[in-house]
Amino acid sequence: MLTINVGVLLAVIVLLRLRRRTEARSRNDEKLTVIIVLALGVVIAPTPVGEGILDFVGQLASGITDSTR
Repeated sequence: MLTINVGVLLAVIVLLRLRRRTEARSRNDEKLTVIIVLALGVVIAPTPVGEGILDFVGQLASGITDSTR
């Protein structure tokens, strides 16, 4: 039996949608891409990978803030 991880499936869909040329996208197409990316974020957020990404981005933002002072 084949199982599919929803996060991986959404990531593949996002990559395929973002590979298209910008001129070929309609507003509805862009809105759908945003909704899919938000769904991917919700799926990834509670996982250890999502927490690691959040920690990394937090440290990066803190470093940038400290360097501007």
